[in-house]
Amino acid sequence: MKITDIKPYAFWLGYRNVCLVKVETDCGIYGWGESGLSGRELAVVGAIDHFKQFLIGKSALNIGALWQEMYRGQYFEGGRVLAAAISAIDIALHDACGKHFGVPVYQLLGGKQRHHIPVFATSILPYGQAMVDELVAMKEQGWQVLRTTTGIHGSGECSTEFEPRQSIAEAAYWLTKAREALGPEIVLGVDYHHRLSVAETISFCQRMPSGTLDFLEEPIRDESPVSYQSLRQRINVPLAIGEEFASKWDFSPYVESALTDFGRVDVCNAGGLTEAMKIAALCETRYIDMMPHNPLSPICSAASIHYCAAIPNLAWLEWPPYDGDMSDYDRVFSERPKLTEQHVLEVSDRPGLGIDVNEAELQGQRFKYWEAPRMHKPDGSYTNS
Repeated sequence: MKITDIKPYAFWLGYRNVCLVKVETDCGIYGWGESGLSGRELAVVGAIDHFKQFLIGKSALNIGALWQEMYRGQYFEGGRVLAAAISAIDIALHDACGKHFGVPVYQLLGGKQRHHIPVFATSILPYGQAMVDELVAMKEQGWQVLRTTTGIHGSGECSTEFEPRQSIAEAAYWLTKAREALGPEIVLGVDYHHRLSVAETISFCQRMPSGTLDFLEEPIRDESPVSYQSLRQRINVPLAIGEEFASKWDFSPYVESALTDFGRVDVCNAGGLTEAMKIAALCETRYIDMMPHNPLSPICSAASIHYCAAIPNLAWLEWPPYDGDMSDYDRVFSERPKLTEQHVLEVSDRPGLGIDVNEAELQGQRFKYWEAPRMHKPDGSYTNS
């Protein structure tokens, strides 16, 4: 089964651009994958076009060898753009190989270790009583793991002004209120979108009673493991880190030095399923459970579900907030993953990823240039986005 073509599609869908990749073969079997480098999709498309030149004619069954060739085939190996391109192609190859052998992707990864996938939901409302009320409503609906965020607000928009000290005072107050309303049994976390410093993160944690939070996600940027080491020694809240990482080498210092408690791997950014399985094994050596990042299209969700089914060390999978008006998605995707009444995800037994794309529908879709909000402090200086 030889590769005959690789087609990238970057286009606006719902509330964001998505970047899908189709790998075609000489026996009529094809696979779909996705890249997760949001805001830089055209850079990924360029990398995919480079990879395409030497991948055509190669066996689609040799996924590991193709991964190595894509990663090591240039002098400047690695990096987030190349990793995102490799991720999309790697996922598509797994989809195609599953179809070739007539088995679901999880079977290619070692088999299914669980029958359904536990997930967590996110409130995107700004901090206030409405957010607390929404979390309580989610609990009453049956959700057991809940998260809040400083990244986006109820309309999907984000203010471009960010004052860290004001934010941590507000977030700490309302998260304390949320814990009081939810009780002790619900898992509660917050994603801070790496917008704080070490000192601000410590201050934030000190403002809440012990036990308020079950996890704190990405409080500071990831470039400095030493900074996380300092933070780790001075707070007692479990950390969830990793959605920005592009390889097992990025994860390694955080795993080996016990700097994270949950592995926030993104299969569409960290090298696809091939690399994500190695990252899970690395985390398993330090008793770290995976908590995959899953903010993209249903292709990302489908790939993440198979990944979660195949690994032993899973906490929860993120459920993206696109499960409202799905008319645009349903025109493009068939057999997309859907939540059950128990707020879990079933594992598809269909060959490959178990999802398909209406390629004809993509022809009319257009790419929209979009930039993440440029965050600045009240004095006008830039801060982390």
